[in-house]
Amino acid sequence: MAGINLVKGQKIDLTKGNAGLSNVIVGLGWDPAEPARGFFGVKKQANVDCDASALLLNENGKLTNKLNLVCFHNKQNANNSVVHSGDNLTGEGDGDDEQIMVNLKQIPADVHKVLVVVNIYDAVNRKQDFGMIKSAYIRIINAAGNAELVKFNLTDNYTGFTALICGELYRHGEEWKFAAIGEAAHAAHINQLAERYI
Repeated sequence: MAGINLVKGQKIDLTKGNAGLSNVIVGLGWDPAEPARGFFGVKKQANVDCDASALLLNENGKLTNKLNLVCFHNKQNANNSVVHSGDNLTGEGDGDDEQIMVNLKQIPADVHKVLVVVNIYDAVNRKQDFGMIKSAYIRIINAAGNAELVKFNLTDNYTGFTALICGELYRHGEEWKFAAIGEAAHAAHINQLAERYI
């Protein structure tokens, strides 16, 4: 069963009406765009290596602990409530390219938002940006049974940008919600993006 498709800026309750929902999977996917055709045929382009990360922010939107940046070089936070599945180097093939497992009930009380972002690895040296990928999306899956709860297709033109702020899981009282953000940014490395939240 497909989940609810969101548009940019839309928010949805995840836990309200989903009694017992605790473990979710944040799935991110993308495909390489068709390479440009030059005078001598198709230009060969290197694989675009996109990296998904989660920033665990406090109620003021700040990253207070470096272990609260969950990414390819730090695969889980201190209590393992947010765990990265590992790096996918090409984005080819069907299904999610990278996944982040989130246990909503175990997230530390001082974490109010799980901001999910994607960067392009070594974007500056490789002269790559998000105009070189297509069909990007973020989705939330119930880990118990793998039902898709919600999906947001990132359809804007992100040419020239090296980071995407895809969406966020956030606390609302006792509940958890999801917001579809879909904003582009200039940050060649996840650490540069993380610095904005310190």
